Amino acid sequence: MFYKKKEIPKEGEIVLCTVKKITYHSVFLKLDEYNNLEGMMHISEIAPGRIRTIRDYVKEGKKVVCKVLRINKITRNIELSLRRVNKMQRINKSAECKQEQKAEKLLEFVGKELKKDIEYMYKEAGYELISKYGSLNEAFQDFVLDKDQINELEIKKEISDVLIKTVIERIKPKEVQVKGVLTITLNTEDGVDTVKKVLTDSQKGAIRIIYMGAPQYQITVTASDYKIAEEILENATETILKKIKNAGGTGEFIQEKN
Repeated sequence: MFYKKKEIPKEGEIVLCTVKKITYHSVFLKLDEYNNLEGMMHISEIAPGRIRTIRDYVKEGKKVVCKVLRINKITRNIELSLRRVNKMQRINKSAECKQEQKAEKLLEFVGKELKKDIEYMYKEAGYELISKYGSLNEAFQDFVLDKDQINELEIKKEISDVLIKTVIERIKPKEVQVKGVLTITLNTEDGVDTVKKVLTDSQKGAIRIIYMGAPQYQITVTASDYKIAEEILENATETILKKIKNAGGTGEFIQEKN
């Protein structure tokens, strides 16, 4: 990555690091997202329990996701932990960094189209995008949904035109999912066929319904953001339950927590 954060991280922040040096009791790491920052991890923060050999857990050159424990703002000494990072934090941080790398590659491609290097592209566009949106990836995801947002920024038109064109061509809109379980009972002569028809008619567009085993069905909605997905899910389940009730049956819907 060309871009490096100039400030120091906050205590509790999850950061991507590269192992630089291993001693008997400590590991020294480079903070990949920051400019010329290194941290130290004591052997007790590598993994729970007794550790006989540090290299059983980390090796020089290996990338690891760590948590910032403490920072001395005067000396800029940073204490890190590996064992305090849970699986989801590790997955999310790795995905976030990969997405930002792809976003930087896109900015670099735009620069090549304009015969400009990546340093120029950050100076003329990248730094402003990060300042307003937090990252290049978040900026580009927002542009996919509303390309006119870029007109609010102080970016030269010759750059913004190529940037928007490239973003729309190369980035798919970010999608989210909401889901839940429908429990349906319809004890009439044609109950099975009625339930099947109601659910089949409802399964369209962003809505997907899967049979889990009588009387339960999982319903999933995919959309560009949670608000839209929630509205679609609410309308769909209300319609389904109303039709089942009108047919003489009963039902309920329980949404899964994200």
